[in-house]
Amino acid sequence: MSRETGPGVPEALPRVLRGLENRLGAESIDRLWIFPPLVRGRKEWGLVAVSVFHPADGERRLLFSAPWTAERTGTGTRLETRLDEQGEAPPDRLPRVMDGVARRSVAEERGEEGGAGEPREVRVGGDGRRFAELMDEFGPDLLDPEPPIEVVTRPTEGTEQP
Repeated sequence: MSRETGPGVPEALPRVLRGLENRLGAESIDRLWIFPPLVRGRKEWGLVAVSVFHPADGERRLLFSAPWTAERTGTGTRLETRLDEQGEAPPDRLPRVMDGVARRSVAEERGEEGGAGEPREVRVGGDGRRFAELMDEFGPDLLDPEPPIEVVTRPTEGTEQP
């Protein structure tokens, strides 16, 4: 699938981020890697990779990927996402490890090889204000419940999600 332009679903990414905040807690998030979505008409595919402070070992991070798809239809907007635990690593290895995890996740989700482009790295450091600053980059209309959006969280087989 090639990169194409279109209206996409601009409210999808901020809603995925809000879902990560609700699920993991901003205070547990160390970093986010936000990959540019692939847009084809009124449909988007994207990925956010996340490192979370390990609850038992402050020197390590738990690694997650959150692939998503969103589509705007005649009856509303549908957003599908899931949260996959990928493992753990020391913080100095995160950029390299998450890059590989993210590229594989994107390729699997889209049924293609290669990555989605260079991610934007956001250092949250467990600071809720930094996460709020990230969310402030999106207009309030993108988080407003209108237009109606159906959010579907797909479970990951064989793994327990936080």
